[in-house]
Amino acid sequence: MSSIFSKIINGEIESYKIAEDDKHIAFLDAMPLVKGHTLVVPKKETDLIFDLESEDYNALWAFTQNIAKQIKKAVPCKRVGIAVVGLEVPHAHIHLVPLNNIDDLNFKNVRLIFSPDEYKEIQESIIKA
Repeated sequence: MSSIFSKIINGEIESYKIAEDDKHIAFLDAMPLVKGHTLVVPKKETDLIFDLESEDYNALWAFTQNIAKQIKKAVPCKRVGIAVVGLEVPHAHIHLVPLNNIDDLNFKNVRLIFSPDEYKEIQESIIKA
């Protein structure tokens, strides 16, 4: 059964894509903790991040590093935090969350809601960075 991320990768579900290559995709979280919250996902459907082959694992982190640098340039923040949780979707993924304080990375926080225009503006600012 395909995960929601596989459906995004296959274009069955729309997303606000930040970047993509042959093995990875990065897109804005649909229920972000903060402005700029981005998910980085390997295209190969693997439940646990540590089950990725070493080469794929390392490539995922290299791709993630580039996306984090773009986010840092585009979204006012002290740093970009990282979380690998994986409980909500059975497909390995990395959360990149712009941080101004430690509470910005609390998954118990109320999630933000943006209009399509606001999502598009955030997406474009990160892509341009």
